[in-house]
Amino acid sequence: MFTRLASLAGVRPGHRVLDVGCGTGYLSRIIAPVAGAGGHVTGIDPSAAMIGHARDRAPANCSYQVGEGQALDFPDASFDVVVSSLAVHHIPADARPAAAREMFRVLRPGGRVLIAESRPPANPLLARLAGPLFGAAMRHDPRDLLAGLLPGAGFTVEDDGELPIMLYYVRGVRPA
Repeated sequence: MFTRLASLAGVRPGHRVLDVGCGTGYLSRIIAPVAGAGGHVTGIDPSAAMIGHARDRAPANCSYQVGEGQALDFPDASFDVVVSSLAVHHIPADARPAAAREMFRVLRPGGRVLIAESRPPANPLLARLAGPLFGAAMRHDPRDLLAGLLPGAGFTVEDDGELPIMLYYVRGVRPA
């Protein structure tokens, strides 16, 4: 699932990538070999403990720092790709538009964004079982959670869809 997300993000050798809400850095570590020695992946997460785990496993072209998506400490247009996986539902609802605007700000014109969130299973029985197991991640349909978020920040949505197991993604571009 995360390998497919990395592919959908459109990372190429030499790209500078930002992983917003990186957690332990799992997706960052999958993207790092694609960005290659000439590229760099930066992960941010508000949890110092998660960042500590990410740093312990970081390849040479990855760095991690404590930070929040709604207040990114990076210059304008400093990344080629921004990804966020299973993190937006953790951002307070009133701060999500600011986080999307920050992703737009730090992305270069023509750069790509990919956001993925958990989705409830289509099977009603599985959905009932998944709710208590996954908590807040399953309380919202990700289509509702992400609808308008990227366009509201200035992105052009290129694609959205579902991935097994229980993921919904939306992919966009910052107009050139």
